[in-house]
This record gives sequence, C-alpha cells and structure tokens, in this order.
Amino acid sequence: MTCINEDDMDSTVTKKNKLSFQLNVEDFIPASSEEKESLVIMRESVGFWQDGFRRFKKNKIAMTALVIVIIIMFFAFIVPNFYPYAYEEQLKGSERLGIMQYSASELDRMAAGEYIFPHILGTDQNGRDYAIRVMVGARVSMTVGIVASFIILLIGATYGAIAGYFGGMTDMIMMRIVDILYTVPDVLIIILLAQVLEYPLQDLAKVPGFGWIVAMGPNMVSMFIVFGLLYWVGMARIIRGQIMLLKQNEYVTAALAMGATNGRIIKKHLLTNCIGTLIVTTTLQIPSSIFTESFLSFLGLGVQAPMPSLGSLASAALNGLQTYPEKLFAPAFMIFVIILSFNLLGDGLRDAFDPKMKS
Repeated sequence: MTCINEDDMDSTVTKKNKLSFQLNVEDFIPASSEEKESLVIMRESVGFWQDGFRRFKKNKIAMTALVIVIIIMFFAFIVPNFYPYAYEEQLKGSERLGIMQYSASELDRMAAGEYIFPHILGTDQNGRDYAIRVMVGARVSMTVGIVASFIILLIGATYGAIAGYFGGMTDMIMMRIVDILYTVPDVLIIILLAQVLEYPLQDLAKVPGFGWIVAMGPNMVSMFIVFGLLYWVGMARIIRGQIMLLKQNEYVTAALAMGATNGRIIKKHLLTNCIGTLIVTTTLQIPSSIFTESFLSFLGLGVQAPMPSLGSLASAALNGLQTYPEKLFAPAFMIFVIILSFNLLGDGLRDAFDPKMKS
C-alpha cells in the first residue's frame, strides 16, 4: 500500500489537463500588494468643460483660427481708439492715395520736420484713410454677426425647446409656423422695415442714450429685426430634435416625479444638456450672419454713411477696380479671413464638445 504525501496531493489537485475544460485554479489566486499597485492607473477626474477644452486645444487648426479671430478683434475694436485718423475724417488734397503714399501738403509738412503717420492702405475718393475704414468695417461686421447670433440663439433655443418638449399638437403648430417663416423673403422685409423705421428713428434720436441706434441707420435696425424674426428657424429645428431625444431620459421622469415644473425641466435639465450643440451652432451662425450683413451692405442696405462696412467698402471700390484694385481686395480679403476663421473655429468646437464626435 502506497502513501501519498499532502504536497503531492496539492500539486495533483492544482495540475490541470490541457485537454480539459476545467478552470485553472491558479487564475483565482489573490493578487499580491505589489501586483495591485502596478495595475492601478489613476486618471484625473474632468468635467464636461475641462474635457471639451482639452480636446479643443489639441486641434491645431481650430487654435490657429481662434488666434486669427483674436487678432482681427484687436485691430477692429482696440486699434481704432489709438489710430491717428478717424473713419469719417476727410483730408483735403489726399483723395485716392495709394498704399503708403502721402499728399503734397503732407510731404511739405514732413519736410518741415513734422511726423505724419502713413496711410497704410491709402485713402478713398473723399480723402478718408482706408485702413481705419477697413478696421471699423470689420468691427461693424463682427458686431452684427455676434449680436445677430445671440438673438438667434435666444429665440431659436427657446422656441425649439418648447416645441420639442411638449410635442403633439403644440409641436405641429409651432413647426408649421417655422415652415411659413422659411418662405418669407428677408431682403424685401428689410427694405420695407427701413422705410417704416426712418421717421421713428429720427424721433428716437431725441431720447438720451439711444443715439447709437440712430447712428446705425434704419437699414441696420431693420436687419436686426429681420434676424430676430426670420433667421432663428434653423436653430429652432436643431434644438427641437435634441430636446425630443433628451426628454426620453430617466432624469426627466425623475424631475417630473419630484414635482418640477415644465419650465424648470426645459431650463435646468434639457437645455443644459444641449449646451454643446448650442455653442457649436451659435459659433457657426456668426460667419453666416457676417456674410448676410456684408451682402446686404454691398447692395446698399447696410449701415448709414459715413459709417463703413466691409460690404459697403467693397461696393464703393468697384468703380475704381482697374485703377485702385487694393480698395476692393482689402475688404474682400477681410471678409474671407473672418468667415473662414469662424467656420474653422466652429468645426473645432463641434469636434470638442459634440459627444457624437468623441472617439
């Protein structure tokens, strides 16, 4: 009779046949403390905004576009405050000067020892420095784009959230109104409103604090009104689709069970979870609004003279295209750079903040 040692018995038990489906006991041995520490990978907890900005910083094209936008805003909003010429200032004898040219009177003053700041882009047909007019024109165009996008965001997000949340008959009626607004000719409305608002704006000029509205002219005021009346429909459709998906989530049901009002659910739960879509859509709306303003200003439906706009500068430069081509290229190039930069910036924000774009 043979005796079996306990060690041999343990080795026999733990040994596994290679062709057997039996689990390997050694795989279930508890890990040592050293093995546990080697497997621990600590990752910093980040929120939605931190994660979005971290992804945005990795996008070199979007960061370059952001830097260009900041530079343009610096020249459009800050440099004109220190520039030696004003956009409406007419210099006698300095009509239609070329790039970095001086008039005869300015050359005489320079000969006498006086310092004269050069006309970087020359002057226009009225003797006004063209560089300051391009900078102020960029300021007008960017202001219109930002303000119009804010109006579109406010109206479109509210309208689309209400339609998507309540659904049913409310959604059908509100979306049919949107379909009707899509067919309204915006240029015709701007022309009609400009005629209607001409005399009320003259009366508004007498009220203290409203002079800046009158300085824009009836065309610009009517343009802002049209932005608020018609251009928010695209935003409303996008937000409506997002709300219809989000309202099916459990946290909305929990909020209803706890007695939250419909307004609080829309504001605190649904629109908050659409913040990425709102940022991206608003950013991409800015170049569209700038292009619309430039196009209407090119047709003569923009700001009131002598206030410049990039579109009105390009329109005025068409008459001297063969003689002074830089007068057209400067505002056209500025429009191109602004719209391209905002489009690339919007694409970068979409890649960073849109959950569907995350890999």
